[in-house]
Amino acid sequence: MTNNLPPRVVRQRGLTIVELMVIVLILLSLISILFVGARAWKRGTDRASCILSIRSVQVAARSYQNLYGYNAGGRPYAENGTQNIATLLHTKGYIEDKLYDQARGACPCHGGGTYTCRVPDVFPVDGQLYMSCSLSETGEHKPSSTDQW
Repeated sequence: MTNNLPPRVVRQRGLTIVELMVIVLILLSLISILFVGARAWKRGTDRASCILSIRSVQVAARSYQNLYGYNAGGRPYAENGTQNIATLLHTKGYIEDKLYDQARGACPCHGGGTYTCRVPDVFPVDGQLYMSCSLSETGEHKPSSTDQW
């Protein structure tokens, strides 16, 4: 009896270079998508944090204005030698240290912009913000609506 079986083909185990390169390319593509998504998420959180800071100072200024009977566009009475609204808000406990630093322009926005206050000793009129971010000029950190502030 003769053995008519075909000769055994021995296949080596492991990956070829082409298969390995395909795997590396897929992993690199996934990692790049992850970084793009993380960057967009960071920009969104920076924007939200900036607008929240602007809103917090605006609401504090309006509360102070209403509580003490000041008119919009008016100046507060000088207390401790200052009429600066941010300083008054800070000394009376309306805003914390970080918001106070941001209102003075001493602390940058999370996105890298700078906060400015057009007239620091005048209560803003309706439709006007007490402070703004330099990135709001590009529309990146501009609040969509400030009607309820």
